Amino acid sequence: MVTPFVKMHGCGNDFVILDDRSHALGMTPSRAAVLANRHTGIGCDQLIVIEPAEAADAFMRIYNPDGSEAGACGNATRCVADILMRETGHTGVVIRTISGDLPALRRADGLIQVDMGPAGLDWTDIPLIRPMDTLRLDLPGEPAAVSMGNPHATFFVADLDAEPITVRGPKLEHDPLFPQRANIGFAQVIDPDTIRLRVWERGAGLTLACGSGACATLVNAHRRGLTRRTARVIVDGGELEITWRDDGHVLMTGPVATAFHGQVA
Repeated sequence: MVTPFVKMHGCGNDFVILDDRSHALGMTPSRAAVLANRHTGIGCDQLIVIEPAEAADAFMRIYNPDGSEAGACGNATRCVADILMRETGHTGVVIRTISGDLPALRRADGLIQVDMGPAGLDWTDIPLIRPMDTLRLDLPGEPAAVSMGNPHATFFVADLDAEPITVRGPKLEHDPLFPQRANIGFAQVIDPDTIRLRVWERGAGLTLACGSGACATLVNAHRRGLTRRTARVIVDGGELEITWRDDGHVLMTGPVATAFHGQVA
């Protein structure tokens, strides 16, 4: 069977997207890992499968390059929203994930905004292995932690360029404090409206952008009194606008782009 796919990205965070709605693809973690491999497969930060859903426009399943399944991915949500909106002609859709429903809309400027849901601030939300103040974790550097449908820990640093992320990231991702591993963000606050961010993603490594990581970073930065409730988050592949509303929901706005279409056996 030959299956079509589309390669898309949000700020350089790239995805191979397959459609499972018309016929079952039989995707498995091992097959996802093969397709995500940049040397022997198509190559991507995450492999996305669009599946049918009741009471939502579609279900989005997210595979990391190691075959593990992710609960949320903000940049991928915008890409899938773009596909669904172009199909239907609608300016708003609801995408279901294993972490909940994510409403998305296309703004007048063409950017796509996703309601990533409420930020989880309790130690059980993230989760951590034991009770702890999530504003300052008991780790060197005292990161703040939050769940955006997946676990995030944010380290606030003075000089992002000086951080050995590829050394610290893997160790922190697998720290015993995080029973489900964690996405590890390194953030430099430029001013109350601007953050620069790099993220070591759980199961994927260092990527050009991490949408849920940008959301987590803004939440943690505001909790620390470092930013306002809305800020521009600069990632290696572009910029995202993040807002933490008073009701706890986090809005992420940014661009999407299609790299190419193809077919895979």
